[in-house]
Amino acid sequence: MVQVCLNGRRAADDGPVVPMSPQDMARSAAEAVAAGAVEVHVHPRTPCGHDSLSPRVLAPTLEAIRARVTVPIGVTTGAWAEPDPTTRLARVRAWTVLPDVASVNWHEPGAEAVAGHLLALGVGIEAGIRSGTGAAARFRASPLAPRVLRVRAEVTDPDPATAEATARALLAELGEAHGRPVLLHGEEAAAWPVLRLAGRLGLATRIGLEDTLFLPDGRPARSNAQLVAEGLLQYGSSQRSS
Repeated sequence: MVQVCLNGRRAADDGPVVPMSPQDMARSAAEAVAAGAVEVHVHPRTPCGHDSLSPRVLAPTLEAIRARVTVPIGVTTGAWAEPDPTTRLARVRAWTVLPDVASVNWHEPGAEAVAGHLLALGVGIEAGIRSGTGAAARFRASPLAPRVLRVRAEVTDPDPATAEATARALLAELGEAHGRPVLLHGEEAAAWPVLRLAGRLGLATRIGLEDTLFLPDGRPARSNAQLVAEGLLQYGSSQRSS
């Protein structure tokens, strides 16, 4: 499974290829799905470009993307969009249009309250476990862990030479991850080496402008669709060579 991560916390100054409006996100999602992505992860944005958990921002984004694709759509619940845990939970409780999946970062305060509420509503939880944090241990001890849709193992190592080792260490920390499926991915310079490792290990992965603005050869990516197409090539090649 290859998921496309459309925009993340990128800003307008990262270039016009990064989709910011609901219409641009929907167009980019449709192109990426046509290129082979089987799920969409998106960060809804205010008109001024800030990540937001507001239902008034989330709803039009989900509606626009759902008008163009039929694959599952996931959103962030990251603390950068709303740092205060109580306010973050209140924002999520106010959602009127629900995503299929919500990414909940287990190292953030209030993660289990957000995950518990969304699970009760039938929203799938992608448990974000970042390298360099205590998230793996917290997740292993969580009573909600067996109920999540999947674990997203996120490698933040900025060195592509050590990213694979960091990824393997993170997977070891997770252990059996309560039997949940694992999606393994990296950020920035780690994006491509970790994607190839996911292919060799037979794990789900993701690629998109949230994780990298560049193709494996260093050229700037023209779109999420181009990243997905290249990601599938790299993933398949890694599987065949393993």
